[in-house]
Amino acid sequence: MPTYTAPDGTQLAYRVHGDGEPLVCIPGGPTDSAYLGDLGGLSAHRQLILLDLRGTGRSAIPEDPGSYRCDRLVDDVEALRDHLGLRRTDLLGHSAGANIATQYAARYPHRVSRLALVGPGTRAVGITITGETRRRLAQLRKNEPWFPSALAALEAITEGTGTDWEAISPFYYGRWDAAAQRHHAAGRPSNREAVAGFAADGAFDPETTRAALARCEAPVLLLAGEFDLNSPPASVAEFAALFPDATLVVQSGAGHYPWFDDAEQFVATTAAFLGDRSPSGGPAAATASPSG
Repeated sequence: MPTYTAPDGTQLAYRVHGDGEPLVCIPGGPTDSAYLGDLGGLSAHRQLILLDLRGTGRSAIPEDPGSYRCDRLVDDVEALRDHLGLRRTDLLGHSAGANIATQYAARYPHRVSRLALVGPGTRAVGITITGETRRRLAQLRKNEPWFPSALAALEAITEGTGTDWEAISPFYYGRWDAAAQRHHAAGRPSNREAVAGFAADGAFDPETTRAALARCEAPVLLLAGEFDLNSPPASVAEFAALFPDATLVVQSGAGHYPWFDDAEQFVATTAAFLGDRSPSGGPAAATASPSG
């Protein structure tokens, strides 16, 4: 598994799937990138460079726990771009990883050719998702056998009287079968310190980030799952409005992991977006040759 060195000396690892133009992918969690797989077969269209966030997967635990903070993780992405020898990069962020990708685009707009935000977290831009929004969305699943217990847990969480996050897991998938349950179990964050440090004080500056995104010239895809309680379509639409050149897609029948729920639909949408070229008409980046 290839590695590179972050600015603070931490050794970070990444996975490579497929060939072609690189697509740097930032997982949520914070966790390692294994749960992304090959993004439903997107690796047939692009070379996926999947980063294991520091302290997860094969990446080392940093000496400074403060470096788990979201805004500081942006430096790890920039170091990866430099390590791969890319002048500019196409970037994909999922869930909490979209907060990293968004802050990267705000800080290094000249380094981003295209930006894809999948089931994006919205903390970096200060969009609040209310309990009422989640409850309304949850009603779309009212005919599911697991709905009564999952809704009860959701109500308790939104009211501040409960913390049974496992009970609401079915809401994050388009179908809650054995395969979804295995995927969920495999993708759970294991480094609690990294999770706690991600949103520490100073991690987000929504006003500054929004101002920078308003000047972002890169095309942006925001893809929401129809049923996604983590990133409801209405909130993702609000996010899309912050960019000058944004495309919003709501994938029907999908939850928080649209490539898992319907790989064909996800790949068709994402590959079509990534197939666009920069305004210069040339490729956004050369194929990377991983090393380390």
